[in-house]
Amino acid sequence: MTTYEKGPGGQTQDPHEPREPHDPHDPQQPTIRTHLSAAGLRARGWTPAMIRQLLGDPDLLRSHPHFRSAPRTRLYGVERVEAAERSEEFRAASAVAARRSAAARAAALRRRREVLARIAAEPIEVPRLPPERLAALAVEHRNRRDEERVLWRRGHVAAPITLERAESGALDRWKVDYLRHRLTRCDEVLDELYGRTGRAAAEELLRGRIYAAIAKAYPDLARECERRLGDR
Repeated sequence: MTTYEKGPGGQTQDPHEPREPHDPHDPQQPTIRTHLSAAGLRARGWTPAMIRQLLGDPDLLRSHPHFRSAPRTRLYGVERVEAAERSEEFRAASAVAARRSAAARAAALRRRREVLARIAAEPIEVPRLPPERLAALAVEHRNRRDEERVLWRRGHVAAPITLERAESGALDRWKVDYLRHRLTRCDEVLDELYGRTGRAAAEELLRGRIYAAIAKAYPDLARECERRLGDR
């Protein structure tokens, strides 16, 4: 990832953009940019369509300083850019771009709200099991997952454990793991939201609802549920 420095006024400075000193006899003087890259133009409010429409071909092509096989950077003369920015065409294009950007943000916000509303309404039914049965199923689930790790974790050796040998803290973790595994419908809902705006927030909301539901159904597991939420 390319890192851009901040210049005077907080504007982004692309290291590919040529610069000249104000006074060539005084190296301590700040430099001025003679050309702007596409990234530099975006920082000034240009869109790709505006660049094509108002600037056309670049004034300079510069090779990447470290990767010669990378595409050359397209550079546009600052004077030509500033002249274009004073034109009516630029002002009109900027207004259109601003309206489109605002509409896109509003649409994204609406989709995010729809996703969160769906997750908030999704029913979460935690299976209610007798303590002995839940403990046995939790250990069984733990051992099955441990065996599956052999398939994808190099050097892993399965070490099955019995309920009698399980420590209370570990057993609580396995119980929550098992109950979370039983709520597969929740994961299916998230899979349906793949790539949708707000999915990350929806996943966080769903996690909170799931662990809250488990803690309500099994108060003795509340501390483990709180720990998992705190870890995030």
